[in-house]
Amino acid sequence: MNKKLFLSSLAIAVVLGFSAQAQFKKGGFTGPVAGGDTLISVEQAKALKDDSLVKLQGNIVQKVGSEKYLFKDKSGSIEIEIDDEDWQGQEVGPEDTVLIEGEVDRGWTSVEIDVDRISKASK
Repeated sequence: MNKKLFLSSLAIAVVLGFSAQAQFKKGGFTGPVAGGDTLISVEQAKALKDDSLVKLQGNIVQKVGSEKYLFKDKSGSIEIEIDDEDWQGQEVGPEDTVLIEGEVDRGWTSVEIDVDRISKASK
């Protein structure tokens, strides 16, 4: 009898757990983001505060370290970091114009962009 009671209690707990999880599904804002929807230049990005959202268009001209690359547009160049999973299977060469979206990362002595999304720009 105790075994049946235990199994019934366990089944109820599992159902309640899934129900509670469904009620607290994480959501968020889906509208535009200030500063993140307009293309800016490398020069402008270098002047922004830490964690500012940015969108830039240009070329990745070389790899400079593990997940670190040199990005260049008409105004200058900046180091960017692209995590391996953010490439999402895309192959990009120096001749490809890309659109990157991410955040400004101000270190002690340098500024870089931590890329969240990368895509080839439409021709």
